[in-house]
Amino acid sequence: MSANRTFKSTRRFLRYNGTMRIGQLAERTGVSTQAIRYYEDLGILPPATRAQNGYRTYDTTTEDRISFIRDAQTAGMTLVEIHKLLELRDSGQSTCGHVIGTLENHLAEVNRQMTDLERTRAHLISIIERARALDPATCDDPNRCQTIPKGTK
Repeated sequence: MSANRTFKSTRRFLRYNGTMRIGQLAERTGVSTQAIRYYEDLGILPPATRAQNGYRTYDTTTEDRISFIRDAQTAGMTLVEIHKLLELRDSGQSTCGHVIGTLENHLAEVNRQMTDLERTRAHLISIIERARALDPATCDDPNRCQTIPKGTK
């Protein structure tokens, strides 16, 4: 990108001269300034450089890194996993195998949850079917509804 290129913002024109302040970065990435500071605190983003006035300044590499963080979160990765991945990348290591392993673990967890949900669904269907066959007039236990069978987990 060349210096002095102008980017249109929904609120105003942002002048791009090679660096941007945190508010500009937040606006360009769709991430709040609080999230950007949080990413810095976690070490997912490197510490911002500081202008003479003390304001944080960023370049497009930070913008690209935030874009990757958001994409990785959309793929189901946690910030801890993203941090590990970025540490590997920053040290020059290949990350494809690590990403594949992480995503496979997430898929296995989703499959486990789906199995649990199917089991819960079947259980709920059987309780509902049983409840529809009960006569409410025969419910005489003051401490529980007969719709819920004893021993239900």
